[in-house]
Amino acid sequence: MRMWKKIGKATVGVVLVAYVLLGMTAADRVPDERVCTGLTVVVRDSTARSFVSRREMDDLLSRAGLRYMEVPMADIRTEPIEQALQGHPLIERVECYKTTDGQLCVELHQRIPILRVMAQDGDEYYVDNRGGTMPVDPRCLTHLPVATGRIEKTFACDKLYRIALFLQSNAFWRSQVEQINVVAGGNVEIVPRVGNHIIYLGRPDDVERKLARVRRFYDKGLSQVGWNRYSRINVEYANQIICTRRE
Repeated sequence: MRMWKKIGKATVGVVLVAYVLLGMTAADRVPDERVCTGLTVVVRDSTARSFVSRREMDDLLSRAGLRYMEVPMADIRTEPIEQALQGHPLIERVECYKTTDGQLCVELHQRIPILRVMAQDGDEYYVDNRGGTMPVDPRCLTHLPVATGRIEKTFACDKLYRIALFLQSNAFWRSQVEQINVVAGGNVEIVPRVGNHIIYLGRPDDVERKLARVRRFYDKGLSQVGWNRYSRINVEYANQIICTRRE
């Protein structure tokens, strides 16, 4: 008798689990008879605006031969749609899914530019927040530092990318740095927005500590003698600040 009770309890448990799983599957499945009534776009990144227009997405899908309006939901495959939209130069990642109310939902993760490169050889592009390059697009024009000088892409996507990441994370330097200039030997100098001077960093390493020294000098030095007292502030060497007085 006890054995039959155990078997009965086990059977009930299996049935309950199967019922729950069936309910979850039914809730996620879009009814086959429904057709797609529209496209919903959600931007999932830190920008306050969308760089990619709805029309551009429709054009990409059209060129790929992918229709969605009035198409049965059961016939829409989301993977080809993701692959087609992924080809847009301003899109980093796409997630596409179908909703139970007949909508096709596209979640976009845009590529966010953090540095504009205007190299001496005429090459011009953005470096994005992942360390990749992207074409200059007027929709992305925003308050970005500009890197100039002899710049190879490998240098821009490594050393300059790390500097730009730090600038983005620091409110003071994000607003203060206007230009990053690469000079002979891959050394770096910074042109600030406030103050008629150049900040010479030397090698593009340990930038956070070098700029921390400059910030302390701003607070304790330039605030006393004036922002235009020096033409050059050199923090190339550890624990030193070498200033060149303006003539």
